[in-house]
Order: sequence, then structure tokens, then C-alpha cells
Amino acid sequence: MKRHLLLTSFMLSALGCGGSSQSPEAKPSEPQPPVVTLPGQPNDGLAPLSSSTSDTNEHLAGGAVTTDVQNEDAFSQSAPAIRSDFALDAVFKSGDHLFRGTHKGLGPVFNNPTCQGCHIKDGRGEVPSSPQRAMTSMFLRISDENGQPDAVYGDQLQTFGTVAGHPTGALPKFNGALDEGLAYGEAYAFVEYENITGKFADGEEYELRKPIYKVTDLSYGPFNDTVRFSARVSPAIFGSGLLHAIPEQYITSYADPDDVDNDGISGRAVYVTEPISEQTKLARFGYKLGTASVLQQIAGAYRGDMGVTNRINQSEPCTDNQIACNEQAALEQNSEANGLDLSDLDLAQVEFYNRLLAVPARRGFDVQTNTWQDDVKHGRALFFDANCNGCHVPRHKTGEAPASLLGDVDILGFTGESTPIAALSEQVIYPYSDLLLHDMGGECAPIKLENAQGGSCQVGENCIYVQRCEGLADNRPEGQASGTEWRTTPLWGLGLVQQVNARATYLHDGRARTISEAILWHGGEAEKAKQAYLAMSKTERSQLLAFLNSL
Repeated sequence: MKRHLLLTSFMLSALGCGGSSQSPEAKPSEPQPPVVTLPGQPNDGLAPLSSSTSDTNEHLAGGAVTTDVQNEDAFSQSAPAIRSDFALDAVFKSGDHLFRGTHKGLGPVFNNPTCQGCHIKDGRGEVPSSPQRAMTSMFLRISDENGQPDAVYGDQLQTFGTVAGHPTGALPKFNGALDEGLAYGEAYAFVEYENITGKFADGEEYELRKPIYKVTDLSYGPFNDTVRFSARVSPAIFGSGLLHAIPEQYITSYADPDDVDNDGISGRAVYVTEPISEQTKLARFGYKLGTASVLQQIAGAYRGDMGVTNRINQSEPCTDNQIACNEQAALEQNSEANGLDLSDLDLAQVEFYNRLLAVPARRGFDVQTNTWQDDVKHGRALFFDANCNGCHVPRHKTGEAPASLLGDVDILGFTGESTPIAALSEQVIYPYSDLLLHDMGGECAPIKLENAQGGSCQVGENCIYVQRCEGLADNRPEGQASGTEWRTTPLWGLGLVQQVNARATYLHDGRARTISEAILWHGGEAEKAKQAYLAMSKTERSQLLAFLNSL
């Protein structure tokens, strides 16, 4: 039985259960990227792409890890190479089952009881339909002005709780029980929108939603005086195993922090400490590049989003100042002898599931004639001409996909081996991302305390914390990222986002209802590309969107 052939690599997917969270134990170290003199020229042996040249296999977005499924299950398919292998397929399905189910030891505070609840059908989460509906597949990161966790609330607001009653020391106000019972989360966060309008060069008008984030009903008293918020919608998780397999030097070859090529784009590589190995590794995952591996990402999400402790994140999501949370944590019946909620085996199977999720094939390509639809082909040329590919790098080549740091698993347990994943190795893929940090511009006003009418107020039960920002900035440093920097989001699967989940929207906080709106929110290093889009004719805009919807 080929129990060690692909088995090892499960945990490294780009989201885990809670989106882009960095585990508190993972302390970023100073970046040490290799010296690069010609940004954007990876030595991968592939001929350069341009607005007029493409690969004949570009429709196979994940290389051999591509699926032809185009319906609501498009993001939930396994890599073709494991479907015919009974043992590997069984591990994938076990990981899928764990990803969809609840775990013993949930809480005491959490955002959603399951991974699938955040990553809906393995795709994006969604913004609540109204301020009266709690966030269940998005959340707020919090910190002080230096990016340090709040002394009372930590680095993430958990909406729901498993605390029953009113334990001593708590000041519970918001009933955060999913089942309508008496349980309290940390606070109630919601978003309201201000409509802003603008015009394309040809006079056509557009409307955008500018989010205003609000937090009320704090269970444990006020935030720190310099509190910062950052809203996050859980991202899609497919393809993360391939992203982890791209050689570091190929990614850092696109970094140009000093903009030596003078194109206005200065992507920056980030390095963090990877748990277990304790080695400094290139960060690839998270909206602000907080984690280096799918394993690290998943483990942080289990703790941060579900309150499920594990080998990587062993402490409950309670600070020392949350008496009720800690009292409830002491009552948990941990499933593992070491006092943790999640076993290494379960963690390994979930990693395998995440890493081996396939990437949907592109649309608009005729395999019989080996040609693209005209609007897709013209839209691709416009994408290159606007230098969108300066950040959304179309193509990469994977190297040897690393083994899981936990070791290989099969349906019976750990095999005692640790082998690379053949199915993810040496693949030409088209994620449309450089996996680097970019300054997207914008700024935020200091967070204010306001009453329901918008007037100023002091700390009290009628006061609401309010954050207003311009552009995509969140004003919150995280690791090595500033309050205006974000990782370039991979675009593969973009045209299927709302096919998988009709309520899904775009960008890190879901503010953009359409792909066009997402483009119009770009700023900073992407300002020139946005201006190029604004200057396009209606026909050209339609062609560009046809191309993006084909991804």
C-alpha cells in the first residue's frame, strides 16, 4: 500500500478553519530575503508571459491538480491523483468529515463551531445580511496601535460563547449563544455601509459600499485606549497545498521593496517562525501574511475561531482578565490525555484535506480548437496592459511539495514516515498572485465612542466603538505588515465565487459586491491599474471582466 506516497502533506492549507489568523505563539522574525537584481524574473525554466503570449495549458489552473467541476461544489474536489488511490482518498474524506463537523472542547468563546461554517463549501465566508445578524463567517481582529493584543480581549473578537449563566467577574451583556440558550461571547460586532459614487471616463456611474465597523455590548469592559479593528471574511481554501509548494526563490524574485524597476509596485516578502520546526520560513498565508504553512494556519484557526486547542496552539482563547471564560475552560472535558481538544491525527487529516483540494479549471477555453473566447483573450491583454499582473502574477511552478511537519498519515494513524507529496510537485499553476505584501493605500480615523445617534459619549452601555476608514486601510499593524499592507489575493476560482455561494462578496472584508467594485477599491501600489480601468471604454471593461470571470 502506498501509504507514504502523498499522505504526509495535509495541514498546510491557506485558511484552516478561520481564515487568515496568525497564532499568538508564532512570533515573526526579521525578513531575510535573498538579493534580487531583476524583480519578476524567476528562474523556473518557463518562457515569459505577456499580453499577447500565453500557455496552451493555462486553462488548467492547478496543473494536474485541476478539477472540471463548475457547480456549487467546484471548490470541494480532491486532486485527481488521489481519487483512484483508496488509502489516500480515505484520508481526504476523513479530513473532509472533520472539517465539516464540530469538535469536543469547543469554546469557551468562538466565532463558528465548524471549519466549514467559516469557509462555506470550501469557499469564502459572507457578510451578515443586516446589522442585526451576528458575524459567523467573518470576524474582527483587534490590537493596540502597535499591533499587540488587547490585554482583555486578545487579538480576535469571538462573537459566541459556551459560558452558561453569569460567572463571577464577568459583565455579560450580549447573548452570544448559537442555540438561543444563555451563553455570552466577548462582544457584538457589526457593519453598516455608506454609499459613495463615482464615474468612469465615459460617464457611466458606479456606486461603492464604504464599511463602518461598530462594536457594542462588551462582556469584559472597555478596549485599550488605542484599539484597532480589522475585519476579515474567511477566504477560500482550495489550492493552498500548491501555493505552499512554490519554491521560495521563485516568490522572492518578484519582491521589489525599493521599486528598482520604477513601475510603482514594491512587493515585500515576509518571514515568520514556523511552529514545530521553529525555523524562519517565508510567509505565504493570511490576509497580512501571518503564517508560513497550512499547518500553522489551520492550528491558529482552530484555536482562534473555534476555541479548539491543539499541538500548535495549546492555550484556550481566554486572556487572564476574562474570569468567566477561564472558569468555563476549566470545565471542559478535553478529548486528549495531554489536555488538548484536538488530536494530532485529526489535525493531520484536516491538513491533508486542505492541501489536496483541487483548483477549478478556467472557463472560456475550447479544448478542441485550443483557443480562448475572444472577449476572454482581449480581457487578458487589457489585464497585462494595465499591469495588473505586476501583483497578480499569473503563473508559478511548484517544486517538491514538502511533507507535513506532523508526518504521514493513513486511515489507521501515523505511518512513521515523512514524505513529499508527489501530486502537488512539479506543477505549472496559475494562481494570479505573487504572495507578497503590497501597500494598498488609505487611512483610518481614530476609533471613537459614539451613541446610537452618532454623537460622542464616554464608556458605558449606550456607547458604541466605531471605526471609519478611507480606502482599504485598517490602520492595524500585524506581524511585519503595516496598517495599509495586504497580501496579493490569488484570483484563481474568482469567477466561481458566487456560483459556490451566492451570498459571497469580495475583498478581505467583503465590501465589494462585484468584481468591478473590488477593482475600484484598489489604491496605493494598485492606483495606476485602477486608473487604467476607469479610463477603459464600456466594451473594454466588459472584456476585462469576462477574463476575470474566466479565472
